[in-house]
Amino acid sequence: MTTDLLAGLDGPLLAGALLAGVGLGAAFFGGLWWTVRRLPTVNHPAAWLLASLVLRFALVLAGLWWLVTEGGAEAGLAAALGLALARWALVRRLGPRAPTGALRP
Repeated sequence: MTTDLLAGLDGPLLAGALLAGVGLGAAFFGGLWWTVRRLPTVNHPAAWLLASLVLRFALVLAGLWWLVTEGGAEAGLAAALGLALARWALVRRLGPRAPTGALRP
């Protein structure tokens, strides 16, 4: 039964969709990180944050829409997994770090 379900899946298509999702996620969450870092230096932080949000959402939604229309729901799910993987990797890479001399519980 499981073999029948997997037989209809296109491996290279799903791998490409996964990589596209990682790219979309890196652009979305990397853009968020960059935006937040720039907020203290801009004149209108609320407008900056809103513009960044709209651009990031437009990019990700357009990318996911294209992947789903071209590759189907399976490609969309693979891209969503890639998006989550990019978030996980960026949080681990760019997340908060304890100061050097901080005591840990």
